[in-house]
Amino acid sequence: MIAGMMAHICIDSTTRAASDLGFGCTVASDACTTRNLSFLGTTITAEVVHATFMASLGQAFAEVKSVDNVIGQTSS
Repeated sequence: MIAGMMAHICIDSTTRAASDLGFGCTVASDACTTRNLSFLGTTITAEVVHATFMASLGQAFAEVKSVDNVIGQTSS
């Protein structure tokens, strides 16, 4: 189970490393956060950064679920 700050750094690298080491990972997406980023003068909002990293992790490295789903209160 993975949750915390800086989805684009800590959550991403921890999840990918754990998956590479053979661990089954679940990321609680609404128990993670990040911040706005800037690239070449463009601001990327925290919401877009977060969604992008959750989508990427969910493709190959982890199950990405809401906290309610993780604790079994919802079906998706």
